[in-house]
Amino acid sequence: MSASAPVPTPVPAAATGSADRARRAARAGRVPWVAMYHSVGDRTDDPYRITVTPERLDAQLRWLRRRGLRGVGVGELLAARARGEGRGLVGLTFDDGYADFLTNALPLLERWGCGATLFVLPGRLGGENAWDPLGPRRPLLTADGIRAAAAAGIEIGSHGLTHVDLTKADDELLRAEVAGSRALLSELSGAPTDGFCYPYGTVDQRAADAVRAAGYGYGCAIDPGRLGGVHVLPRVHVGEDDTAVRLHLKYRLHPLRRRPVEGV
Repeated sequence: MSASAPVPTPVPAAATGSADRARRAARAGRVPWVAMYHSVGDRTDDPYRITVTPERLDAQLRWLRRRGLRGVGVGELLAARARGEGRGLVGLTFDDGYADFLTNALPLLERWGCGATLFVLPGRLGGENAWDPLGPRRPLLTADGIRAAAAAGIEIGSHGLTHVDLTKADDELLRAEVAGSRALLSELSGAPTDGFCYPYGTVDQRAADAVRAAGYGYGCAIDPGRLGGVHVLPRVHVGEDDTAVRLHLKYRLHPLRRRPVEGV
């Protein structure tokens, strides 16, 4: 080294290691974008604003694909991110297991080359959404309908047994809704059920611990508040009013509004 060359200031190894760990954590912990849908069909009577028309879903999926994004089930999304291959993937979820998923949502998902996770209620097979006091009553998938969705490549997850607020359930009911629903779905599908979705989006530490203890690999909430981790993943509600501009804002702002998810 010449006498005139500047002598670099050594960086302490501990500081370098901390910076590297911080960068790795920031990359790994970037919150995944997971969209939350419910029913796909006629929304003439839709007091809870949970329904999108097939035309709107078609436009939303087109918006994703034209921006180099592809919708997949949450299990596939998390596995891809763990391999460092999650770029361009977003999660698509459909809650409650409405029968219109097969007739209205699945053909559009297939048209646009997308997958999804369907969260169903094995305690209400072939029933209806009796938990919504204002209605309207919508039919839920039967066991055969769930098998048909799984055969089409849709990930099947649990939405609990009967759609109750787990934060208000006693210990026995909590076990039935979480562990009991997993056992029933695994028997129905012939494969382990890895994903859980909290009814109403409500979750506390006790409910999250029950989901983890029951063997689920992940859990989906809406806004988990101070809770964090793979068993309380936040999601973005997507509805009939979400045009291209609104979807763009929801996609871009999501990482700023949600805390990073450790280990994801």
